[in-house]
Parts: sequence; structure tokens; C-alpha cells
Amino acid sequence: MPSIVTEVAAAPSTEALAHFEDSLRFETDCWDVHSVMGTPQQDFVLLDVRGTEKYAAGHVPGAVDLAHRKIIASKLAEYPAGTLFVTYCAGPHCNGAARAAIRLAKLGRPVKIMTGGITGWLDEGFALATAPVTAAA
Repeated sequence: MPSIVTEVAAAPSTEALAHFEDSLRFETDCWDVHSVMGTPQQDFVLLDVRGTEKYAAGHVPGAVDLAHRKIIASKLAEYPAGTLFVTYCAGPHCNGAARAAIRLAKLGRPVKIMTGGITGWLDEGFALATAPVTAAA
């Protein structure tokens, strides 16, 4: 009798390869983001989409504070059209990064999600930055 893991057969290797390669077009992880933040290799804008108070309390260093509900074309005007945005929220229990990604995609912007969010960042042992809360623009 198969286990609960194997009672549904694994996909054929060719399908698994396509699936997992495709998933990397939509997401990145905390380690990869950390490895290039603040270096000449950084070729994306990291968006903290949780809201200004949470951003101020602790965010990924170098991230831009832009709550997912505030993602509109005028807020992105300073970035060239092909700019890749990487979104993150609180963690795997939060869908804010996906909501932000949807808004960005609807605006025609390239986007990925940083899986794990703040929770994943801290789990990797990376530090957070803090900022004073300022009036929303």
C-alpha cells in the first residue's frame, strides 16, 4: 500500500522540469535577494508591500516602502518600463506580495515575489533595517 506521499504519482521528469523552471520566473528567495542587494548586480527594485508602520518597524535593507494597495502607475513613474519589481510581505501566511504582484502585472510591469517575506528573511539570519514613520505621500 503506497504512502500518502506516493499515492498520487509524481509527474514525469520532463513535466517536473518545466514546472520548476517555470516557477523561478515568478519567484525568488530571500537568499538570492540578500546576495545582490546593494551591489552593482542588483537589477531589481525590492518592494515592501506591508504598509508604512510595519516597514518602519523592520524591513529588508534597501527595500522601498510601497503598500500593495498604493501601487498605481504614478507611484512607479520614476522607474523605467522594464524595471523588475520584487515584492514581499510578512511571510508565507500573507498574500500581500501576491496582491502587489497582481497590481504590478496589471500595470504591465515585470514582477517576482520574494518567497518567505520578512519571516523567511529572518529565518535565514538576515538583519532588518528600521526607519522613522513619515507622512504618506
